[in-house]
Amino acid sequence: MTLKKTYFASDFHLGSPTYEKSRKREVLIINWLNEIAKDADEIYLVGDLFDFWFEYKNTVPKGHIRFIGKIAELIDKGITVHIFTGNHDMWMFDYFEKELGIQIIREPINKEINGKKFHIGHGDGLGPGDQSYKIIKKIFSNKLCQWLFKRIHPNLGISVANAWSNRSREKEGELKFLGPEKEWLIQYCKDVLNKKHFDFFIFGHRHIPIEYNFENGSKYVNLGDWINNFTYAEFDGIDLNLKKFDA
Repeated sequence: MTLKKTYFASDFHLGSPTYEKSRKREVLIINWLNEIAKDADEIYLVGDLFDFWFEYKNTVPKGHIRFIGKIAELIDKGITVHIFTGNHDMWMFDYFEKELGIQIIREPINKEINGKKFHIGHGDGLGPGDQSYKIIKKIFSNKLCQWLFKRIHPNLGISVANAWSNRSREKEGELKFLGPEKEWLIQYCKDVLNKKHFDFFIFGHRHIPIEYNFENGSKYVNLGDWINNFTYAEFDGIDLNLKKFDA
């Protein structure tokens, strides 16, 4: 009998930087999903799946249909798929819930898998610092601001948002490990561990693959991205390890 596994990935940023490059990345992601479907019990897609996503009442962004269709196929096969919002696609509302039967996850969650305790989230706005982004996130999450944005015609609104999204991604921090004292998600994990034990912390957002072990045996994993690294995490029921997909 094949041992069922749990998989984690984030930061696909479908739609960026160009249609052609995004389509190639979409094919790669689908190939990865086909590969892990052989032994996957659950799949966690931990935010920024799209470089920009905003749902109007009767309109969603064009493209990505193969990826969305593959997720539907996996769910129909009985594989549980969890989708988190990130800072680039926080404006998911009810489209995926209606089409795929998935409850969108907007904040970090605690989950026990095979007796191991996980704390899972995208990672944006957590930990010390970055006050300007935390203010922007509150504005973008505000129901009135979302209602006002919906009043803009999609042709203009999505075009402006795509331009902002590209600039935002370019400013999301140095793409290198800054050390445990400067990595704000490590500091966030330490604060959480002062209150409650978790075996594994899993985040995205940083766009660099990181594995960091705490002195108490807990482990922090950053999932990297699929723009440059093509990395994901695999939990086999005992150990959690970062891996790179080789097409």
